[in-house]
Amino acid sequence: MADPRGFLKHRERELPPRRPVPVRLLDWREVYEVREKGKLGVVSRQAGRCMDCGIPFCHQGCPLGNLIPEWNELVYREDWREASERLHATNNFPEFTGRACPAPCESSCVLGINQPPVTIKNIEVSIVERAFDEGWLAPQVPERQTGSSVAVVGSGPAGLAAAQQLTRAGHTVVVLERDDRIGGLLRYGIPEFKLEKRHLERRLEQMEAEGTRFRTGVRVLPDRTAPSAPGEITLSELRGRVDAVVLATGAPVARDLPVPGREASGIHPAMRYLAQANRRVEGDEIPPEELISAEGLDVIIIGGGDTGADCLGTALRQGARSVTTLAIGVQPPEERDEAHPWPTHPILLEVAGSHEEGGERSFLASTTGFEVDADGAVAGIRVARTQFVDGRRVPEPGTERVLPAQLVLIAMGFAGAEETAPLDARGTIAHAADWSTDIDGVFVAGDCARGQSLIVWAIAEGRAAAAAVDRHLTGTTILPSPVVPGTSAITV
Repeated sequence: MADPRGFLKHRERELPPRRPVPVRLLDWREVYEVREKGKLGVVSRQAGRCMDCGIPFCHQGCPLGNLIPEWNELVYREDWREASERLHATNNFPEFTGRACPAPCESSCVLGINQPPVTIKNIEVSIVERAFDEGWLAPQVPERQTGSSVAVVGSGPAGLAAAQQLTRAGHTVVVLERDDRIGGLLRYGIPEFKLEKRHLERRLEQMEAEGTRFRTGVRVLPDRTAPSAPGEITLSELRGRVDAVVLATGAPVARDLPVPGREASGIHPAMRYLAQANRRVEGDEIPPEELISAEGLDVIIIGGGDTGADCLGTALRQGARSVTTLAIGVQPPEERDEAHPWPTHPILLEVAGSHEEGGERSFLASTTGFEVDADGAVAGIRVARTQFVDGRRVPEPGTERVLPAQLVLIAMGFAGAEETAPLDARGTIAHAADWSTDIDGVFVAGDCARGQSLIVWAIAEGRAAAAAVDRHLTGTTILPSPVVPGTSAITV
């Protein structure tokens, strides 16, 4: 145990300060201040609050099975290098999860029963940043090659985790990405102020040094679709060139809102907006007729989750005149209630960095239609109060109002995967318990198999699928398999 009395001596959570709102709205840098090495004692104090419980419920909360009490103790004892070893034993990319994960491990922290939980997520990112600063994360080049080749389709967290594991097992791995840059949602779905892309580039350099190859501009099609453009290839053609394929294509099919006026210009899926904004931060020039900008506009965001918060922060940085976020449900409580007892992950009112920066939030808001001007552009949004009828959320008659809007972003989540391989009834790629599909040698990982989920699930399932592929190719594997498909069981 790190400090037997740590949770008694230090009862509060300590986190790095966020940069002042007026300052951070002027740039796209991460919202947190850079912590100097001399201030790492704050992280050590938080690590000392960990009680090293007999049953560490933080493991139950973490799909990766992170060895949280172990690296907490090592941080408290200032053994940062060994802490990095224990952290990377279960997680390929803690610099991503430490920034973009909602931290279900913290909801499961036993200390959270009657105190604020340990700042596990911040300790995690502090460990990996220290490891990079000190040069401890050298490429892990395999000692031997198996002679087998694997194509990983998709370069988000699931695809990258599978690729790194398989490369380190000695297979020849190529990652295929249809976009012009590697990273998937890490690159184009998460704003720079939440995850600076230099962290992604740093990890990609490590993977390239280990032997993983990357190819952009490659689109893998279902076999029923004939290639019609450069860079397109069917799944069967790809399978014929390699010994195994891992599909990690995500769940990019967005939920739409089919209400009157939806055809108006100025209404966009959230991911289209975020991807373009990230491209602009990368320095890409967007043709004027394709540009989606919030500058000087009244912006409405439909959807109150993480994607909506990302749209909010992006619109504020682009100079929106006003931003309103609409959520169809009730306002969640600020603290855990009886409906979400410990150690479940509670539904709480999220106050992300973007919410501190501005904008309005409206709950119990049901969109009934859009106002359209003479030019066919959106001019407003009709909203009614949500009422619950037979368990359904429907607009309450007589409560409709109109909000001005020249830009509407639909951030209502995702419906499923695109059809690269046959889909099941849930809209995800059909697969067996060993991550294999009905196509011999083709496996799945991440959101395309699970549905829209968390970054920790994506990495965990990428690691699990890599172990399944390694076993398929060699008859055995030493790669860990963190999860069982369709469950939250940790098998490490």
